[in-house]
Amino acid sequence: MKRKSLKHILRVVGGVCTLALSACNQKQQAAAPVPASPPEVSVITVAPQPIPYVRDLPGRVAPVRVAEVRSRVSGLIVRQLFEQGSQVKEGDILYKIDPAPYEVELASAEAALAKAEAALTLAAQQAERLETLLTKQTASQAQYDAAVAARKQAEAEVAGAKATRDRAKLNLGWTDVRAPISGRIGRALLTEGNLVQSGGGQVFAVIQQLDPIYVDITQSVGELNKLRRDLASGELSRLENDAANVHLIMDDGALYPLAGRLLFSDVTADPSTGQVTLRVQFPNPHDELFPGMYVRARIKQGIDSDAIAVPQQAIQRTNDGKAEVWVVKADDKVMLQPVEVGPVVGQSWLIRDGLKPGERVVTAGFQKISAGMQVRTVPWFGELLQGGEPSNAEGMEPQGNWSATVPTD
Repeated sequence: MKRKSLKHILRVVGGVCTLALSACNQKQQAAAPVPASPPEVSVITVAPQPIPYVRDLPGRVAPVRVAEVRSRVSGLIVRQLFEQGSQVKEGDILYKIDPAPYEVELASAEAALAKAEAALTLAAQQAERLETLLTKQTASQAQYDAAVAARKQAEAEVAGAKATRDRAKLNLGWTDVRAPISGRIGRALLTEGNLVQSGGGQVFAVIQQLDPIYVDITQSVGELNKLRRDLASGELSRLENDAANVHLIMDDGALYPLAGRLLFSDVTADPSTGQVTLRVQFPNPHDELFPGMYVRARIKQGIDSDAIAVPQQAIQRTNDGKAEVWVVKADDKVMLQPVEVGPVVGQSWLIRDGLKPGERVVTAGFQKISAGMQVRTVPWFGELLQGGEPSNAEGMEPQGNWSATVPTD
């Protein structure tokens, strides 16, 4: 019995030890490190694309034509025939000046002309009679010469009387003060009852042609010269001459719906500012642009045919402010690469130097990586460059849509 009890105790103790060893093995297996998978990052593959060179420049709206309505004759204004602020056409009667004095002048001039013509008829008949008598030797040469001179004098008096009559007709016609150009007329500066003097400088109203309309923008001589050098070297391509290459940003930030066309740049720089004036012509069918308005003009001055850009969040900054990006190499390991950035392009930075076409740039997942770490890449589908209308970013503007083709593991 004692031997059986001892065997039973040994068996129980052995079982307990076996259970303890098994638990220890399980703890050791649980504590063993499991190999970690590479972190996942979003990337784009950079590729060259044509991007217009765009500048935001200040400008002022100016009318295409401006005319001050003035009177050519003196007199009393008896009627105003236009609605202030309305559209008028060239030749429309705007004011009427009292025509009565000029009607009298015209009647007097016509009477003087009739008298001169009668005198001419008499002088001509007298010269013809004396010419006949001279051939018959019944009149002297002196008498005939005097008759010819009298006829020529009568002809001159008729010509003078006709000129006086024509001038009187002009003065009578000028009592109708007409619009010199087509456009929008402003407020009436003179009204009925005002007495005007010819040559007195009195302005009745001002007419401005507003469709199309000009916007005069300014650019520094240095920027303009650099642009010309880039165009000459081929770094930038020229736009087509008839391209509508200018957009306006209104004072509330809204984009004017119609594009404008650059006409010319001034040949003289302002000595006080060192800037030249560029004139742009815009359609203005609804009179949304008024002379004197301040606007910002977004002007395309060339195309960078092989530009490279990356999303703004891809750019990292060193302690001294230099730009760099995380680049995924061919072995899927990441490294920091210095780059030189240009202006902002929509939601992206233009890269001037440091990246080559085909390189993969990390756009998301920076907190998971460090230099030399192997990563797993996935495509980034965020917003890059937007085509169509220009964005509100200053400097450059995209042309067309960006699509990133990103290889994945």
